[in-house]
Amino acid sequence: MSDYQVVNPATGEVEREFETATDAEVQDVLARSHAAYGAWKQTDKGERTKVLLRVAELYDERRDELAGIIAREMGKRVAEAKGEIRLVSSIYRYYAEQGPGLLADTPLNPAMGGDALVRKEPVGALLGIMPWNFPYYQVARFAAPNLMIGNTIILKHAPQCPESALAMEQIFHDAGLPADAYINVFATNDQAADMIADPRLVGVSVTGSERAGAAVAEVAGRNLKKVVLELGGSDPFIVLGADDLGAAVKAAVVGRMGNAGQACNAAKRMIVVDELYDEFVEMFTGAMAGLTPGDPTDPSSAYGPLSSEGALTNLLEQIDDAVEKGATVKTGGKRVDRPGSFMEATVLTDVTPEMRAYSEELFGPAAVIYKVSDADEAVELANSSPFGLGGVVWSQDPAYAEEIADRLDTGMVWINTAQGSAADLPFGGTKRSGVGRELGAYGIEEFVNKKLIYRPKTG
Repeated sequence: MSDYQVVNPATGEVEREFETATDAEVQDVLARSHAAYGAWKQTDKGERTKVLLRVAELYDERRDELAGIIAREMGKRVAEAKGEIRLVSSIYRYYAEQGPGLLADTPLNPAMGGDALVRKEPVGALLGIMPWNFPYYQVARFAAPNLMIGNTIILKHAPQCPESALAMEQIFHDAGLPADAYINVFATNDQAADMIADPRLVGVSVTGSERAGAAVAEVAGRNLKKVVLELGGSDPFIVLGADDLGAAVKAAVVGRMGNAGQACNAAKRMIVVDELYDEFVEMFTGAMAGLTPGDPTDPSSAYGPLSSEGALTNLLEQIDDAVEKGATVKTGGKRVDRPGSFMEATVLTDVTPEMRAYSEELFGPAAVIYKVSDADEAVELANSSPFGLGGVVWSQDPAYAEEIADRLDTGMVWINTAQGSAADLPFGGTKRSGVGRELGAYGIEEFVNKKLIYRPKTG
């Protein structure tokens, strides 16, 4: 059986298989990417801009086709898939238009006198190891800034996303990018480790699980390679007050259930002050209970299946563990009786630290609601997580919400709105959620050589 295959999670059927790369093919990919870097780094920034703008146009032109691919591969609703592709287009367009300015020299004023500047230069061939949950978006966050810089890309996608991986590679080729400046490779994890150790590769970016991030970071550290790690999250949605509690509940449901709950920065832990808790639980549970999963190609489906049978099994085990130890299931908690990896939208309360659901990421349509007495207890609970990706603070006083945001150990905080993403806003976390940043001006800073150039005054 091939490592790379399309298994439709809405049916459980294997639709297509792809050959895994041989070791010789992986070595060829390394050689080609390394060789292509020598030419691509010399390409004028204006030419890189043209290529990335054309990439954005091609995503727009092929939106329907691309959306259909990931609906089959990982079960994303077509409407959400099209939204992902619109975001992807905006990322390539952002770096095309803003990249030259973001890469401009930074003049310095040395205390020792003379003139100095910092020049941002490319560093070489990079490896991207990408996940299945946002097949196009995750790649864009990595590829767009680095191609603009002048680095070259080797892309190892998730084994369940081979068709979208090839579709992206084709877009780059059709946009006029030199063939070996971006290379897709259907490599194994062991082959990826060999690539990281190879001196022709200078850095690696991973979006995925803690386990994947730790494994890659270990190999990269032994070989002195730069890493960017965007890993898991168990983001809090803190409700301290609300003029309109219904708006808070709606944002919490949207934040929890996007992509069938399979997002690292989804709102997973609802932390609500006691005076609002009962009403919030009632409204949130009612809203979740009214969501019906279905075929991702059917516009009437509220959400699609989980990405795989394994993903569904793991989430059910986490919920069963919580229930066995005393948690309350307010709604859901079971798989849906139909073909495919479908699960009921689930709400848990009375979750305590000895339960897996307290400290582990729940990756799917399941939320936990906690009651707290005040903002201090809310912050303490929010920060007790080993993750630190993002979070939401909801209050009728935005200034107070910002004070609370300052106390959260996270990389991102959204006030009075569900979390989102945009091309010009940095994305990343703290603690076990990873290191480094993607998107915005910060995303283009990760894999650059910030070269100091100094010259003394003459005369």
